[in-house]
Amino acid sequence: MSISVRQSLIFVARVVLAGALLLSAACGVTGDAPRENTPKENTSNRSTPNVIYILADDLGYRELGSYGQSKIKTPHLDALAQRGMRFTQHYTSAPVCAPARCSLLTGMHGGHAYIRDNSEVGGWNSHGGQLPLPADTTTVASVFRRAGYATGGFGKWGLGNAESSGDPLKQGFDRFFGYYCQRHAHNYYPSYLVDSGKERQLEGNNAGVSGKVYAPQLIADELIAFVRSQHDAKKPFFAYYASALPHLALQVPEQELAAYDFEETPYTGKSYQPHPRPRAAYAAMISFLDKQVGRLVAALEELGIADETLICFSSDNGTTHLPLQVDAKFFASVGDLRGLKGSLFEGGIRVPFFAVWPGHIRSSTTSDVLSAHYDMLATFANLLGVDVPPSDGISLLPTLLGHDKEQRHHDHLIWDFHGYGGQVAIRRGRYKLVVRDLIKKPTALPALFDLESDPGETSNLAKEKPELVTELMTTLMAERRRPEIEKFRFGTYSDD
Repeated sequence: MSISVRQSLIFVARVVLAGALLLSAACGVTGDAPRENTPKENTSNRSTPNVIYILADDLGYRELGSYGQSKIKTPHLDALAQRGMRFTQHYTSAPVCAPARCSLLTGMHGGHAYIRDNSEVGGWNSHGGQLPLPADTTTVASVFRRAGYATGGFGKWGLGNAESSGDPLKQGFDRFFGYYCQRHAHNYYPSYLVDSGKERQLEGNNAGVSGKVYAPQLIADELIAFVRSQHDAKKPFFAYYASALPHLALQVPEQELAAYDFEETPYTGKSYQPHPRPRAAYAAMISFLDKQVGRLVAALEELGIADETLICFSSDNGTTHLPLQVDAKFFASVGDLRGLKGSLFEGGIRVPFFAVWPGHIRSSTTSDVLSAHYDMLATFANLLGVDVPPSDGISLLPTLLGHDKEQRHHDHLIWDFHGYGGQVAIRRGRYKLVVRDLIKKPTALPALFDLESDPGETSNLAKEKPELVTELMTTLMAERRRPEIEKFRFGTYSDD
């Protein structure tokens, strides 16, 4: 980068402290999406559906057939995507579990979120849970519950244990079944799962390589039972199905492996569990999730409520970066995108997202609207016809319902991630700016990419476009609010 660009960036860093408030007011938190209540949409001619949000874990952008996968079988998810709208420019808010889930549920991007990295409570391997959400947090679930919905969570939580303010029962859920702790979820044959804060022992399991009860099966069973019970009670429901699949460890019932016959190198288990056929195991785990979604859809159809239910599907971040266990290159898990889980390059943060609501969302449609997990709070509040809580998101409902002219658009998307060395990024239109290794190198220089012509982020344009670099850095730094949690702090913040 030229000396002039270096000087301009240093200048930005120095002046942003004095000008941050002014910049925030001028730019808005996400361009045209200010952090204030948005007027209600007229819902007089539109009923509100049941809502199921499915979140896969570490599923890459191209690991579904509907997004270009050719080796892993996902027929139920592909058929479901075909019945609705598929988004091609959708992003997670962070490239690892806890901060991604925090932003999804609270509507805050990384520069404003409470949780900005994975953070263990009670030690690295204690199952003590992760840093809890604060008691006064507004979540997607609490918005639904206030609107009279039954709310259930099933799968992996990772935002606080049963004794904390982050207990899902204190964050808008009537019930949560599965893993409260992310580290507990690293085994699919655990000795217990948590049912609304209480341990349910699983006979025949000892958290080893295999066992009698496959946790993803039981979690899906409980999800479907919840759907049936709410239908019987004639109550609308919101279900958050945060499956732990296909996150490691490589564990799947033996019979599921029969669908795949790849050339294999056994994984011996230096981390997570060993497996003699890692490629087949990984593919089978994704296919197992696909089958559970198929069961869920079949239950909705049997109950006669498929047309009364909005289903959304996404992933928390990109494919894991442990090649001996998950061969992302073999599966072309992120296609030509750069980076994997833990990275703010596209492969770590661009995720599949589709939505299905028969009779309301047109089938076989796609959208390139720039969007992120943190849009879901605003979208669901808009769907319910209630005031949108303060957030960084915009409602995607106009796009989903085919009202393209009414759709507001992000001026930019923001990432602020403490993990993997400290990373920040901003995307505005076709351009994306990334700065890495900021914890060790506070003066690290940014890289600029044109995603329209270079989706693989191979050509750094920072030297060619110094004015744009300075403009994007200014906006990005103005969006960085000082984290409440000291361990997440690095670099300069707008409110310093």
